[in-house]
Amino acid sequence: MAKAASKNAKVKDLKASAEAKNWTKVIKAIRSPKTGAYTFKESIIHKDLVKDFLASK
Repeated sequence: MAKAASKNAKVKDLKASAEAKNWTKVIKAIRSPKTGAYTFKESIIHKDLVKDFLASK
């Protein structure tokens, strides 16, 4: 028979999933001054820092 998951393991999983919801993947289009083509910068950052990331060059 399979072991049942302990109560402590379930609590740790809930805490980890709550913490993961605070992170966001942000994709920013950056235009190359040489060719005019767009490149994309991807980053996974905390949700409080999204505006700072998009405002920076």
